[in-house]
Parts: sequence; C-alpha cells; structure tokens
Amino acid sequence: MPKMKSNSAASKRVRVTGTGKLMQAGSSMRHNLEHKSARKRRALSRDAVLAKSQAKNMRKMLNK
Repeated sequence: MPKMKSNSAASKRVRVTGTGKLMQAGSSMRHNLEHKSARKRRALSRDAVLAKSQAKNMRKMLNK
C-alpha cells in the first residue's frame, strides 16, 4: 500500500508547534497596509492558534 499524501496546500498554510498545536498566519497583511494603524498591523502580524474544530480537520489533511 502506498503512503498517504498530505494536502500540500494545507501544509503551506499551517505549522505544527512543539506541543502539537497548529499555528496559522492570519490574513489582511498582504497589501493596503498604509491605511491600517500601526497597532492593527502589529496585532495582525502575530500568528494565531487554530480553533479546535478547524485543527481537527487540518490534522486529517496533514496526516498528523
């Protein structure tokens, strides 16, 4: 039986921490940054932990 392929699109969007949590880089930081306040840009630049329901589906895609 061949190995299961992980979903490469999912693996590009999510990373697994040492403790097993799934982290995602948020949206809204690609363009149109000059009208966003510095405070908002700092908040958006941080990575966020995926919600449990999303993480469950994402783990299936990542085969983890």
